[in-house]
Amino acid sequence: MVTAKQVLSGLMGVCVGDALGVPVEFTSRVDRTLSPVTSMQGGGTWCQPPGTWSDDSSLTLCLAASLCEGFSLDAIAHSFYRWYSEGYWGAHGEVFDIGNTTLEAIMNWHKGASPETAGGSQEYNNGNGSLMRILPMAYFYQAGNFQELIEKVHQVSCITHGHLRSQMACGIYISIAIELLTGFEPNVAYLQGLEKINALYSSGEYALEKPSFDRVFSGEIAQIPIEEINSSGYVVDTLEASLWCLLNSSSYAQAVLKAVNLGGDTDTTGAVTGGLAGIYYGWESIPNEWLEQIARKQDIMDLASRLSLVIS
Repeated sequence: MVTAKQVLSGLMGVCVGDALGVPVEFTSRVDRTLSPVTSMQGGGTWCQPPGTWSDDSSLTLCLAASLCEGFSLDAIAHSFYRWYSEGYWGAHGEVFDIGNTTLEAIMNWHKGASPETAGGSQEYNNGNGSLMRILPMAYFYQAGNFQELIEKVHQVSCITHGHLRSQMACGIYISIAIELLTGFEPNVAYLQGLEKINALYSSGEYALEKPSFDRVFSGEIAQIPIEEINSSGYVVDTLEASLWCLLNSSSYAQAVLKAVNLGGDTDTTGAVTGGLAGIYYGWESIPNEWLEQIARKQDIMDLASRLSLVIS
């Protein structure tokens, strides 16, 4: 059974990793090598106060809040629209960043598209905008309903990102997150998560997309040289980079700093890595000086408590 601590650890892990990356988003790996991020900073790319998280965390928290009322794709999509139009679950009540694919999908839903068809399904729509927010779905796993959960994960991805590749990236991530929630250490969780999801992704239309994840399914993502790890906004790059950072670290702080200092899409790589690292190491492992600066800390804690009651 998922504990309240695990819920908080995952949500806070996403938000802190995201906030570390916000000030240096779009900077190069060379920049980060010369001036690595070591603490919670402000200013930079988006001129935000220290501890400000981005759309990654906002949409993660929107999903978590919606799940507190049960599973409804329309309710989830509506919460995304509220974030965009009202600043709902914004770090400071406003939106300062949104991906083009996500924006188009939110507007498609607002104009009447169903949640399952709102998200773009072309190959160029495979940004990381659904992977970055999918973590709360892992908390709803119950023994025996893995396939049913992954189908719902795919549906939630489709609200903004409908291509099979984006859906599968979310499925792989959630499968590994479930193993971490079970208590396995990262490398074991990685391999067992792959084994579990492999059965679903080895036939039919998924099998045609599976070669995109060859490096992940090799079971050896951690052994790839850093020079070959990409940290762009492409969903496969983000999944690979986040797993690489998790598996090559021995603490929450090390994992998320490694992710942010890859450069590129720093906030999302930090958020996606942070969700997994948070679950494994626990929210108490996050440096206190980072936690004290995080925007809406108490609101995040309250939301985690509400969600844990729903799944208990």
